[in-house]
Amino acid sequence: MARSGKTRLVADKRRTTPRGEKPAAKPARKRRAKPTARKSRGLLGWLFLPFGLLIRLGWALAWRGAAIAAAILLAATIYNYARIPDMATLSDGRARGSVTLQDREGQTFAWRGDNFAGLITLDGVSTQLSNAVVASEDKRFYKHFGVSPRGIVGAMRSNMQAGRGPFSGGGGSTITQQVAKLLCLGQDWDQTLGMTEAQFEADCRVGSVWRKLKEIPYALALEAKFTKDEILAIYLNRAYLGAGARGFAAASQRYFGKSVARLNPSEAAMLSGLLPAPSYYAPTNNLQRAQDRAETVLRLMREQGYLTSAEFAQALEQPATLSSAAGQDTGGYFADWVMSAGPDFLTGETTEDVLVRTTLDQRIQKAAEDALAAVFEASVSPESEAQGAIVVMSADGAVRAMVGGRDTRGGGQFNRAIQAVRQTGSSFKPFVYAAALDLGMRFDDYILDAPLTLNIPGSGAWSPENYSRNYAGEVTLTDSLARSLNTSTVRLSEQVGRDVVRKVATDFGINSDLAAGPALALGASESTLLEMTGAYAGILNGGTSVTPYGLSSLTLRGDDVPLVDHESGLGERVIQENAARQLVYMMYQGVERGTGKRARLPDGRPAAGKTGTTSSYRDAWFIGFTGDYVAGVWMGYDDNSPLTGVTGGGLPAEIWRETMVRVQEGLPVRPLPMIDAEAEARPAPAPQVVQQRPAPQQPQHQQPQPDLAERILMDVLGGIFRRN
Repeated sequence: MARSGKTRLVADKRRTTPRGEKPAAKPARKRRAKPTARKSRGLLGWLFLPFGLLIRLGWALAWRGAAIAAAILLAATIYNYARIPDMATLSDGRARGSVTLQDREGQTFAWRGDNFAGLITLDGVSTQLSNAVVASEDKRFYKHFGVSPRGIVGAMRSNMQAGRGPFSGGGGSTITQQVAKLLCLGQDWDQTLGMTEAQFEADCRVGSVWRKLKEIPYALALEAKFTKDEILAIYLNRAYLGAGARGFAAASQRYFGKSVARLNPSEAAMLSGLLPAPSYYAPTNNLQRAQDRAETVLRLMREQGYLTSAEFAQALEQPATLSSAAGQDTGGYFADWVMSAGPDFLTGETTEDVLVRTTLDQRIQKAAEDALAAVFEASVSPESEAQGAIVVMSADGAVRAMVGGRDTRGGGQFNRAIQAVRQTGSSFKPFVYAAALDLGMRFDDYILDAPLTLNIPGSGAWSPENYSRNYAGEVTLTDSLARSLNTSTVRLSEQVGRDVVRKVATDFGINSDLAAGPALALGASESTLLEMTGAYAGILNGGTSVTPYGLSSLTLRGDDVPLVDHESGLGERVIQENAARQLVYMMYQGVERGTGKRARLPDGRPAAGKTGTTSSYRDAWFIGFTGDYVAGVWMGYDDNSPLTGVTGGGLPAEIWRETMVRVQEGLPVRPLPMIDAEAEARPAPAPQVVQQRPAPQQPQHQQPQPDLAERILMDVLGGIFRRN
């Protein structure tokens, strides 16, 4: 019985042990098992232990390196982003300007420098053009972030399959990366870099690994700075497309003569096809090659959904062709001459865009080129390296055509019309007769053609001979010039005075050093074809000197007022008009019955001229004129070798004739400005060397009217000259 009021001191559930039994043993406390010793590593474990450590180390370095590279890339991108200018500045990065050359009718025929037709945006270009560029250059352009890893890997694989190194050949560059190249990663060319602009641009396009690594942050910065359309627009403005065209707008005008907004699929594909190799694929170099390349671009456009099958078929049936101006490709020598003759800071070294109006007549230019080619093809061996040159000009010195050699395509070639300084031979003789006529002699005065020996101080005796080795005796000045007699011409030069002859030739525009000895009369001096043709223009226009010119006006693009305006090349009077008219008649006789007979023109069109052949036949000339134009022709070898069987009255006269037949086609027959010999013939039958009449009234040669005593004295002197 329990005690009331007291609490038990043991748990209610305490288990009691029956009397007489031993209490059960307490369960043993579980002890934490002591760790057992590791099993020893096997041989393979020890072998792979270093690899495991390397993997762990590589992973640790990799994520840390990636983090550092990402930080560097981010910093470089931010740096480039901050220094990239606006789109307008990036679109025209030329270091020099352009020169557009137009003919006398205002039609463009040549370009020089880097032509840029103004800033264009994607809204202002044909959709076909933007599609063609994306299809051929970067079909994932609108999907990537400026760099295409897939494109880079594909390019590396293609390069290795072609036997090249992974980074040689195609680089898998996106359009954005190509823009980075065009911008040269933000560096502009200047002369202090020690390389030309072309070398600088080539260096910017070197496909090295380091260069491509530098392109990545710049491309990312471009993507952050501009929209995709703006990046594509920069590309369309900056890309070089051959023939001096910088940007697609300039190329569209250069090749097709139309706005970049009006390009059809064929034209767009041809321009886009120029991007890999502009000079190689330029249609002005090889139209068929450019069309084949365009066909490849058209196929890419169809495959990528930019063209329907019908549009593709139509584009193949109607391939792009050059405009008439681009396809003609004439006037390269003329364009080079105008560029060299104009002010350098507005032509060759211009930083502005310049429009030059010239005196060129493209019809006459083509006539001269065709005539030279026709005669060489018909009369000269294909293996011959003989060359020819032609200059055609108006009587005021305006050059209408210039051919500097047999190869008439392109510019930058050796121009024999202005750069070849050669002996003039008998083509110089008209200046001897011009001096005599201006001093009062007449076309029908007589001069002796007979053996002649002159003693030249320091050189000894000199005896000129005629080409035929025969002598004509007393002949008129007209016959002497028409038959190109040497001894009578030297006699006349000595009688008139070498200094007078030299001055007349110089005043007519022969600026080369003229010989001091008696051989001056036979063309021992040297000159250029342009100088000689200009001097003959002075004879045609009545005795006034001319300065040959090709630049009519020069205007900065966008301006209305020309900076340079040139309307005429006329200079000072050299000989009297009557003397010039007599000389034209004498030269007319040279074509009608003298050494220049092979230059006679059909349909009764009168022509006058003079042949010229130098010693050892190294140079052959024919220079002459009609009532409309004066033209000069030269033939020879660049190395000064003798011509075989060629004289001025032969092939040069034929070239001149072929040129003038084409030039005068469709023009009315115009008389020569010459005297009427029958009406002006003297009644006196006896020939006289010096005509007793008043000298022409001109300030530089004005002479007083001789009185009776002077006339008697002159008659006596005339008799002495005839006896001698």
